[in-house]
Amino acid sequence: MRVTGLSYSVGDSEREVPAAWQHPYLNVFKHFRVEEWKRSAKEGDVATLTDARLKGTVYRIRGSLPGSSYLQLPRAGTQSLGLVGRYLYLLFRPLPHKHFLVHLDVTTKDRQEVRISFSTLFKEFKFTATWLQFPFVCGAAEGSAEGTGAAGRGLVGAAPADVRWTCLVLDLPSILSLYLSRSYSHLKSIKLCSNLLVKNLCTSDLLFDPGVTFSQARQAGLLCPGLVPMPREMAFPVPKGRSWHDLYDYIRFPSEGSELPFSSIRRSCPEPVAGGQVSADLICQPVVLTRAAQDRVSLSPHTTCPKALPHCCPATPQSIPELHLTAPGLPRAAPAEEQELQEKQRLHSARDVEPAAGGGGIQVCSQQGTEGTSTAAQAAKQRLLPDPILKLKMIIGFGGCSTKWALWTQDSAAVVYPCHAVIVTLQIQTGEQRFFIGHTDKVSALAINSSSTLLASTQLGALSVGRLWDFPTGSCLSVFQTHIHSLTSLSWCGSGAALCGAGRDTHGRTMLVVWNTAQVTCGGEVSVLAKAHTDVDIQTLKFALLDDTRLASCGSANVRLWRLRSGALRSCPLALGHLQLLHCTDLAFHPHHHTLFVSSRSGHVLEVDYRRVCVRSVRRLLPLRPPGAGSATGPGIAINSISISSTFCATGSEDGCLRLWPPDFSAAVLEAGHEAPLSSICISPDSSKVLSTTSTGSLGYLDIQSRDCYTLMRSPPGPVLSFSLQGLREQLATVAQDGSIQVWDLSSMQQLYEFSSAEDVPCAVAFHPTQQILACGFSSGLVQTFSLASSDLLVEHKQHHTVITGLTFSPDGQFMFSSCLQGTLALYSCLAEKSQVLRVLGSVVAPDSGSAAAALVVSEDSRLLAFVGPSKYLVTVMEACSLHQLLRVDISTLGVNSTALDSARRLCFAAVPAGELLVSTSSSRILVLDAETGQLLREVSPGHKLCCSALALSKDSRHLLTAAHKAIKVWDYQRSFRGNCQVYIGHSEPVCQVAFTPDQQRVVSVGDAIFLWDFLALPAERSPPAGPCSPRATLLPGAEGSAEELQDASEGPRQVVPQPLSSSPRCLAVSFALGAGCRSIFSESDAEEEAEEEAEEEAEEEAELLGSRVLRHGDSHALVLEPVREEQLLGVRPRVRQESLRPPAEPAEARQELQSPRPGPSLRPGCRRHFAARPKASQLPQSFLSPPAGRELLKLKAVIGYNGNGRGNMVWHPDTGFFAYTCGCLIVVEDLHSGAQSHWLGHTEEISTLAISHDAQVLASASGRRDGDLHCQICIWKVQDGTCTARLCHHRTQVQAMAFSRDSRFLVTLGDYQDQSIAVWNTCTHQLLASAGIPQPAHEVAFSPLCPQELACVGQGALMLCFLEQQGPALSLKVLQAPAPEVLGPVELTCLCYGAKPLLFSGSSSGQICVWDTEASCCFMTWEADEGEIGVLLCGHHRLVSGSSTKGLRLWAVGSVQELRLKGPDASCGSVLLEQELRLDGAAVSAAFDERLEMGIVGTAAGALWYINWAESSSVRLLGGHGDKVTQMCFSPEESLCATCAEDGSLRVWSLGSLELVVQFQVLDQSCQCLAWKPAPVAACGAGSQQVVAGYSDGSLRVFSICRPELERKLQPHGPAVTAVAYSADGEMILSGAEDGLVAVSSPRTGATIRVLADHRGSPITVLQCTSKQQWDFGLEGSELWLATSWDRRVSVWASDWLRDSCELLDWLSFPAPASPQDLKSLPPSLAAFCPWEPGTLVYVGFGVQKEALFYSLHKKQVVEKVSLPYFATSLSLAPAGRFMAVGFGERLLRLLRCAPRAAQDCAGHDDCVHRCCFSPSGRRLLTASHSAVFLWQLTGG
Repeated sequence: MRVTGLSYSVGDSEREVPAAWQHPYLNVFKHFRVEEWKRSAKEGDVATLTDARLKGTVYRIRGSLPGSSYLQLPRAGTQSLGLVGRYLYLLFRPLPHKHFLVHLDVTTKDRQEVRISFSTLFKEFKFTATWLQFPFVCGAAEGSAEGTGAAGRGLVGAAPADVRWTCLVLDLPSILSLYLSRSYSHLKSIKLCSNLLVKNLCTSDLLFDPGVTFSQARQAGLLCPGLVPMPREMAFPVPKGRSWHDLYDYIRFPSEGSELPFSSIRRSCPEPVAGGQVSADLICQPVVLTRAAQDRVSLSPHTTCPKALPHCCPATPQSIPELHLTAPGLPRAAPAEEQELQEKQRLHSARDVEPAAGGGGIQVCSQQGTEGTSTAAQAAKQRLLPDPILKLKMIIGFGGCSTKWALWTQDSAAVVYPCHAVIVTLQIQTGEQRFFIGHTDKVSALAINSSSTLLASTQLGALSVGRLWDFPTGSCLSVFQTHIHSLTSLSWCGSGAALCGAGRDTHGRTMLVVWNTAQVTCGGEVSVLAKAHTDVDIQTLKFALLDDTRLASCGSANVRLWRLRSGALRSCPLALGHLQLLHCTDLAFHPHHHTLFVSSRSGHVLEVDYRRVCVRSVRRLLPLRPPGAGSATGPGIAINSISISSTFCATGSEDGCLRLWPPDFSAAVLEAGHEAPLSSICISPDSSKVLSTTSTGSLGYLDIQSRDCYTLMRSPPGPVLSFSLQGLREQLATVAQDGSIQVWDLSSMQQLYEFSSAEDVPCAVAFHPTQQILACGFSSGLVQTFSLASSDLLVEHKQHHTVITGLTFSPDGQFMFSSCLQGTLALYSCLAEKSQVLRVLGSVVAPDSGSAAAALVVSEDSRLLAFVGPSKYLVTVMEACSLHQLLRVDISTLGVNSTALDSARRLCFAAVPAGELLVSTSSSRILVLDAETGQLLREVSPGHKLCCSALALSKDSRHLLTAAHKAIKVWDYQRSFRGNCQVYIGHSEPVCQVAFTPDQQRVVSVGDAIFLWDFLALPAERSPPAGPCSPRATLLPGAEGSAEELQDASEGPRQVVPQPLSSSPRCLAVSFALGAGCRSIFSESDAEEEAEEEAEEEAEEEAELLGSRVLRHGDSHALVLEPVREEQLLGVRPRVRQESLRPPAEPAEARQELQSPRPGPSLRPGCRRHFAARPKASQLPQSFLSPPAGRELLKLKAVIGYNGNGRGNMVWHPDTGFFAYTCGCLIVVEDLHSGAQSHWLGHTEEISTLAISHDAQVLASASGRRDGDLHCQICIWKVQDGTCTARLCHHRTQVQAMAFSRDSRFLVTLGDYQDQSIAVWNTCTHQLLASAGIPQPAHEVAFSPLCPQELACVGQGALMLCFLEQQGPALSLKVLQAPAPEVLGPVELTCLCYGAKPLLFSGSSSGQICVWDTEASCCFMTWEADEGEIGVLLCGHHRLVSGSSTKGLRLWAVGSVQELRLKGPDASCGSVLLEQELRLDGAAVSAAFDERLEMGIVGTAAGALWYINWAESSSVRLLGGHGDKVTQMCFSPEESLCATCAEDGSLRVWSLGSLELVVQFQVLDQSCQCLAWKPAPVAACGAGSQQVVAGYSDGSLRVFSICRPELERKLQPHGPAVTAVAYSADGEMILSGAEDGLVAVSSPRTGATIRVLADHRGSPITVLQCTSKQQWDFGLEGSELWLATSWDRRVSVWASDWLRDSCELLDWLSFPAPASPQDLKSLPPSLAAFCPWEPGTLVYVGFGVQKEALFYSLHKKQVVEKVSLPYFATSLSLAPAGRFMAVGFGERLLRLLRCAPRAAQDCAGHDDCVHRCCFSPSGRRLLTASHSAVFLWQLTGG
């Protein structure tokens, strides 16, 4: 029985379902009756609900993992929905804070199945030939907190809390066309995985507009084809007066009119029409279709606004659904003639989707159809033509996964074999190749049926994928899962209706599968007929030729016969007798008898009757014996393969011999030797030829009649690393991974020569451009040249001593160049046949410059040589004839999305008239430089995810080839690099090199094999016009100017490290170095020295206009790159990290005196080391009630917290034990033995840094300036008594760092990036001695330990040495600047410390540590100490401590660094040793150690202080405060503990006696909003009754046990965040309030929600409090009173008895307030509490008419007392005893009020709003919170 709309494909072909019944639309859920679950399947938690908003039934799918619960249509995977509608409408809503996943299986017209998946789990777009994965980005509702936050900006992740119902429209044909270039047939299946709500699924060919009703459409006359209103059963309900788009999201993918790239879902459309009315103005507006703007495509449609409603008009060909496919950069619908051309060319290429950002779109108006046509035609002209421009002609290679698969076609005229991921058909007479491309990995097995109509292939993979091909046409009929992990055998049955395979499953067991392929040619699918598992080894499995139900297999020690019956495989082992251990290798069936032949490694051949299951005979084949030899003895022939025909047998053996035998195997009648063991043999169907393959990758055949052997293909031995072309003779030389060199003939594909060396390994090769000379470079450094004509060695050169990395000839053939791994560059003259050495330079080529094919490039006119070096960040251009340096360019700019330095990878010269040099970088960019000046002409992004591995430009500079990973792209070099490329695939391994042949007619690419492509571009004189064609004419980009467009290069080299902003143009540092007396080859004048000097001055002026710096002879500027030194530089490597070493420069070169005034403010540096104060909205109080001396009511006892935002804000003196750190504006001095704290209060703003004198008598602290002040504040403290002795003012904004001189006479202070000044103070008189401005922001400063007048600071790319010089009675500060080593590129020097004289160590933002010679003012050594930014450096006793942003702390042994400075190049290599390493909880921001660096204290950015002991390799946390804002605090009932929670999701319990952390609970990805301690007294800790409940941002409650630290129960009473929580008076119930105003009552024992109160709905709950009630109170039943307060100034009071399920409202209070247009949460909170000393009274504070606290009597129903407050309160707590009330304010003030007698005192110490305060149960302690700091106060008065 066949159900309408559902097709079955088991045992029957899948029939095309008529599409008429699916119009105009199909309700999928209704049609297939999902609610009955007969034709649909569900798994996990799938339930039917009634949605209140939609007023209808929805399906909820939820689960812990997206794949654990799902709803699937149809029920079985072998069925098909057969839905042909163009658009799929999914009406759904993701569950808040959850991820979801949707799978759609669609079928293409060529019968290939493609899965389309989208999910919030996916981070980026990924695709294969059969799978598209799109990230889905959920957006929050507009106006919500999430809608304006990260979620609203469209970040990938879980759905926000207020995610809306969404109508998702998927244009399935467009998706397949855009991303896979395939034609859509129908939708096969749908799988909706958790977590989401689904209303419906629909399909249609019509594009529905949900924002338009039928009545509006009729009024506007919109009922025309292409765009109609949404049908009622698909529509969401819209209340009157509201707009559909205000309530729901409408998403169409691919996006129709997006101006943003497909990377996120955003609300970028204009506001919808008010009230959903159709505007007449909107009716005439055109619909704009734009291009997408990135080739990294993800599911990123845009939430649309109401569409413009065009007047009804006759349908035209320019309708929206068709025209959007012809936008520039997207695959187009080709005309008929182009489709015919493509069919003839059989191009196998994958087109990248190159979207383009806004602009340039097609505008289509219903009244102006011709406009869209003209624009489309203009867009078509921008495409790269012809399309395709490459056609795969030939592949040199065979095998890949295995070399045993080679098959004959039925006519014996062609062979079929795999070459890695491509299947090749080779005509043996003509050599013509045809290709089957579709596999994404190497082909593992191959089989062709007897009629050569069907070809089967499988590929490697965890679950191997199989493909069935229509062999005559080359089209793929079906793609199917083989269910086998690694398939090793494949065979067709005689009729071609079944296919069998054998291999291993995921558990390693042998598995056999038989597939039904009978219906494939009729449109059906491949289905499994039978499966079987066995424990025996199977090498070969084949169908019997005469019986489709019988199979045979063989392997190690077994031969089995199989029978296929009733869908099951049954086997029978063959009794082998004494040969039971026989290692069988292959089997073959006799074509006319029921006989089976099995071969073995021992030479035995078994003849088996497979019908009777018996062995007829056993023969052992022996090699031929020489004449006169005795009887047959010795080992037999190790047979690897056997093939049988009706007249003879053939065997292929391990000894490389192909032997032909008569049927009785009496003697070999023919024997043909091969150079390697044979892998397989196959007799042709006409029995005239025998095909053979070898283990080394050779493919050939034996012609039996002529007895001649022919080689069809030789495969390169391993992946090809590089190649060289010889254009005159069409020869290709390659270097393979095994080190051999082959020379190939490109026309015949035959190998001509092969070179190998037993003593040395070849690694580079180069052809002479005009002569038959081949140059080879070896791993020993030897360079040899050979004559191919005479096969003689011409000459060998020994200038190198290590691996050759570069080898090339100049195009005119006069010079040869070579380079090695040590950076040596050699120049040879090739005028004679034997080349001669002209010049050798040391350490000029970067060691990691790449393969030999790309290390050295020469311009087309043979005048310029370019290479990457001396470091990977520099590109050097030299004069080819002399190796004189002409230009050096620094390309190490920071990438937009990366913190790593950009390095050069590949180079390529453009044609001579253009004069351009192309540089590909590690960040996948291509820089186009002017080869004369080094100016950056343009920068393009070719769209490869990985950096380009190959780069080639045609001779006419019209086309550019780039390769990355496995893809090749062809670009139109003369146009914009936006959407004008074509992408080609086929390689299964990364492409190593690509190049044009010298005649420009073909392209060669190498990797796993050698691919030869026909280049179909027209010659320049016949090419179509393309607009602007000169690259020089496109120096400036267009108006849109995206990151992928050409960028403005008019600005000069970078003076500071560029910020990672995409809008900032990249600038390159360029240096020129012209040798003395050597005229630049760019100069066209032949004048004498005056002309040379004039040209040099002009070049300098030009470079200065570009912002570059020019180095002239004698110039000692220290900030430019030095000319190439010909002496060899010493490279030193530490034992754990890489370092670079160079000899010291002269002092005059390295020093530069700076005499500039204080510069203006600059941009904040990008490094973490620079201090940035935490933003605050609070203000200082206008007045302060200070208590009389000695009569303070509150005393600050302790502070929990450390300011991890500071820098160098912790000090420890090992000799005296003095220990201090900062917390906000407080200095906390702590005794490390007793834990007692004292607090120094003198600052009002956040303290940025501390410094202590070397005698520990003076402490300096610095903070930012207050409002109204002109300078920031520096306080000088006397350590003995903690008194502030002076306040210093000089810096305008913040103080970045401070340091005392060794004799404690001077204090140096360093301003931040806005101040940029350095000041020196007298510590005795506190006078400013000297100050100076610095040219760039500095990060740290330090005095020399040996000279009090010398200090140093580090900043952007330079070390600044400062000297105090006496000039009469005054001091002056002289600042000298030394640049950072050029090998580091543009980095920030972030920290420093002095070592043994004269060494100074500095850390950098790139993780490098530099060692400086302060006497020579230069850096002589660097090493990579970490992967992140170095923030802390300390040195002592030949050891160095470094702390970095990667949370690592490392101890280095640097004792031998001094030796390196003295010995220079003669020093040993064991210089730096990593002794120990520790991991902390955050980046190190401050550190203090003893003199020997054995123990110390380190502060981290996470707000923790750690004790470090290197001797014990231990770290102990001394203090661990909260890193984020504290949200709630409470005391335990017995006051021995307190608990705090914060926005980072942590809940911490502290001991009040020692202030040590007892236990911490951390919930990831959630914010802990509130907490409460269970009030029941604790008899014994072992009872486990100490409990804390906490509320989280996901609406959950978690109950934690403190005695046994564990989570006891999790409750989910709310959806929105929980904002308040409290235990009932008896501790048996939990009351919780949420952001939506709902109050829930839950049982902690059962986890059930008992009651939900909605009286405060719409306003967040701020306070919940419970108290016991006397029986006679208020006349209501119940033993408990509790109140709830919401942000909208409403308080409800309730009486309850939870055991009786009684809860009655006692009173409802609403307090007046002036009207305020502000958002409710921007106002002060509403707070209320029961008054402990006045029963029946509550106290209320909040926003109102007056700033006051109100006492309200529940008995009198009125306010009985008012207490005036200075400001609106932000926190409130009432002491249970003593009539005290604590009130916190946003003005950083805490006020303690005594109610009787009336008194008030203010307490200082908070540096931000006091947003929480809480009295202990006894009323003697008080906790307050200000951001992340927690203050513990002791109540002393009473």
